[in-house]
Amino acid sequence: MSLPLSLPDFPDLSRLVRPESVVIVGASDKPGGLGTRTVQNLLRHSAFDGRTFLVNPRRDRIDGHPCHPDIESLPIAPDVAVIAIPADGVLDALERCAAKGIRFAIVLTSGFGESGEEGRARQERMRALAAETGMRIYGPNCPGLTNLADRIGMTFSPAFAADEKRTGPIGIATQGGGLGRNLVQAAERGAGAALWASLGNAADLDVADFVHHMAGADGIEVIATLLEGVRDGRRMLAALRAAAEAGKPVVALKVGRSAYGVRAVRSHTAALAGSAEVTSAVFEQFGVVEVDDTDEMMDVAWLLARAAPPPRTRIAVFGGSGGAAALAADMVGAAGLELAEFDPATTGALRAELPGFAAVGNPVDITATAIADPGLMDRTLGLVAADPNVDLVLLPIPLDYGEHSTRGTEAMAAVQRQTGTPLLPVWMSDRRGPAYQVLADAGFCSPRSLTKAVLAVRRWAEHGRWRAEHAPEAAPAPLLLRDTRSEPLPPVRTEPEAKAWLAAAGIAVPEGRVCRSADEAREAASRLGGRLVLKVVSAALPHKSDVGGVVVGVEGPDAAADAYERIVADCAPHGTVEGVLAERMAPEGVEMLVGVHRDPVYGHVITVGLGGVHVELFGDVRHRLLPLDRRAAEAMVDELRCRPLLEGLRGAPRADVDGLVDLLLTVSDLVTRHADHIGELDLNPVRVFPPGDGPSVLVLDALVVRA
Repeated sequence: MSLPLSLPDFPDLSRLVRPESVVIVGASDKPGGLGTRTVQNLLRHSAFDGRTFLVNPRRDRIDGHPCHPDIESLPIAPDVAVIAIPADGVLDALERCAAKGIRFAIVLTSGFGESGEEGRARQERMRALAAETGMRIYGPNCPGLTNLADRIGMTFSPAFAADEKRTGPIGIATQGGGLGRNLVQAAERGAGAALWASLGNAADLDVADFVHHMAGADGIEVIATLLEGVRDGRRMLAALRAAAEAGKPVVALKVGRSAYGVRAVRSHTAALAGSAEVTSAVFEQFGVVEVDDTDEMMDVAWLLARAAPPPRTRIAVFGGSGGAAALAADMVGAAGLELAEFDPATTGALRAELPGFAAVGNPVDITATAIADPGLMDRTLGLVAADPNVDLVLLPIPLDYGEHSTRGTEAMAAVQRQTGTPLLPVWMSDRRGPAYQVLADAGFCSPRSLTKAVLAVRRWAEHGRWRAEHAPEAAPAPLLLRDTRSEPLPPVRTEPEAKAWLAAAGIAVPEGRVCRSADEAREAASRLGGRLVLKVVSAALPHKSDVGGVVVGVEGPDAAADAYERIVADCAPHGTVEGVLAERMAPEGVEMLVGVHRDPVYGHVITVGLGGVHVELFGDVRHRLLPLDRRAAEAMVDELRCRPLLEGLRGAPRADVDGLVDLLLTVSDLVTRHADHIGELDLNPVRVFPPGDGPSVLVLDALVVRA
């Protein structure tokens, strides 16, 4: 179903990131004070050449710069106001900034949404102020904004002066400050960043605004984001879509995937953590590379910035330690990655350069001969990197051999300057001598173990496959981004009503009759024939089996009447019984489930997986945002671990996989048409049979919950 896109508007943040004028409200020279460090970072440690104003009614000058008594006395309306005063004065200062015509405010101060009812009320007023005045607010409860590429530090961080020395093409957007600074300090091992936005409580501007900004920003090639929660799923989806369309990979770490993590996030930033499974599905759908810790985030972001991953990744392992090379090759295979088959010319050239006892296949072990022949690594590593079948070279460095290691890492840096094939040195030793620094200075973000290195390569390779399968113009457009114009939903309170709605849409359900007496049950058994299942009809009892509301294998009129009486007797104490549904039992097949629920952050999510009684045991399910296209529906089914059951395991006939995909698409269309009215849709079990004369996919049970 094709619907017009309705994308949210994003602000132009260029004057916030690269302002021409800044005022620090709460500027100070008190040792260790928030305002003092902010002044020092902007005036002493930044390369900011715009106009700077200081506001402090109790000082004439600070650090050689004149002070203004208040915001009103400023000669111009600066682009950015940095607020570094106690929480009880922040709202008044913001109102004065807005009245002055200041476009952006960065609130460093804590004591808002993270600090109790009074703080939350102040933060809500801050959000309303931004909406009323049009002045965009960054923060509160944040360390500030750090433009590393232009060396502009609008921050109180005491680490800014040391952290801004090495820059690179990675844009970083976080909510928390400590972990964000951790990512920035990965520059110590070669992963330089261009911009770090740490939004704190994000009362107004949010991570999504900066992901969107970075998607269009020059000098940023990869976006790394660390999320504690997503307040506005629609804006985040639109930002991720913009990054996908710009061809800029997004690497994301979501905090709050366990019950403990969710609790910690709520106490930290009062953010909505959301469902980890849904978040992962959203990331996967948009090509976001999801990682598990900050080391992995920068390993992967750096590798993506170093080179675009190909659709098929073939890896060479190269080193001077046979054991380390063998271990690396083993881990490559265990990760499901592919070792390259060298071109015969490469193998011949290596054999001519290396002694007879060296390994010239893949992995390549040049042995300790490199100690006696310092130019050996330059010549042989260059041969491997130039091989047409090699997409990446993995270089395990298990030990620090002093000057010999330094010569080796200098060779790696020299070869990398001459080739477009990414080299990935892995510094495995606990000793970090000059050779390690050579790698960092050359811009190599060396992973700290083979485990981390191979994982980074696997993430890189997976993103290459995603890029090959998803053209930028085909970036997904979920229901949340569309103008839905929902149609009214017919009555769906009970299973018979829900099945009637499904049947009208072309979805096959078992033949059945609603009985309101034992005699009607007898008559239904006579007309339907064969073995039956009888189920209670009650809007108050959605989980029928839990209260004795289901009897299976009923044969004959008398048995049907007895089953009717038993169901009514068992269920009546638990809720109003409106009747009993008698249906002909379906033949054996593969039991699946298809469900839709409305995620509070991202909207409607469809689920498919192994159904029946096995769903809780195996948890074999896949999720996608709605609506689906056929490619996405087919991918969901293909990704299931139970896929071999549908193919016909051990001689069983092949189930109608295409029919299951059709069901997913029909459900997607139904929910899309009625989106505003559907909170949940549960089809379980769905029985899938081999293609034949009758329906090959049959919905045996259905539950619809209105929004």
